[in-house]
Amino acid sequence: MYNLYSMQRSGNSYKVRLALALLNAPYRAIEIDILRGESRTPDFLAKNPSGQVPLLEVADGRYLAESNAILWYVARGTSLAPESPVERAEALQWMFFEQHALEPNIGAAYFWLALVRGGRDLQTHALEDWMERGYAALQVMENHLKTHDYFAAGQFTIADIALYGYTHVAEKCDYDLSTFPAIRDWLKRVEQVHGFVTMDWLPVGRMLEPDHQAAAEA
Repeated sequence: MYNLYSMQRSGNSYKVRLALALLNAPYRAIEIDILRGESRTPDFLAKNPSGQVPLLEVADGRYLAESNAILWYVARGTSLAPESPVERAEALQWMFFEQHALEPNIGAAYFWLALVRGGRDLQTHALEDWMERGYAALQVMENHLKTHDYFAAGQFTIADIALYGYTHVAEKCDYDLSTFPAIRDWLKRVEQVHGFVTMDWLPVGRMLEPDHQAAAEA
């Protein structure tokens, strides 16, 4: 069973939890609240020097960071991870796009506007740039989805999971999706995939476990 260090409200963490749910893969969820400094403790930094979640323990004492790398690992050998070279490259193309164009803008806006108290006032100088670049990323996605149901391999893959993570919370941080009908339809398609779970979903019979040592050191 995997140990997943995750923050419930993090889009990057949610991507991994969604993939594990779709794959019906058992895991132990350990809640790390980055807003309380729980990812910056000596104990956690020993596991992941970047001090970020999600973090997946794939074997005793062996950890894998970066949400999209984790998606590839857990989805290997399944229909969520394309096998042909060109389809694998297509998925990677969109997952690189997600981390380069989508997450730094919509993800940043979501973090500061939806999660951090007073974040709007703290980031007034950055908000305009986030909006401009975030809308540009959404337009790229919209243009693709006008002629495709999904982003790679002609089917639902981890590329869709990666892009869904922050796109589905865009309207919680000032983005207006009313002019992106293809994106809205795609969001609905993702939510209809068998096994889909929402960001606030908890595994049945398995509550999120806080990292008590990290909390004690925070």
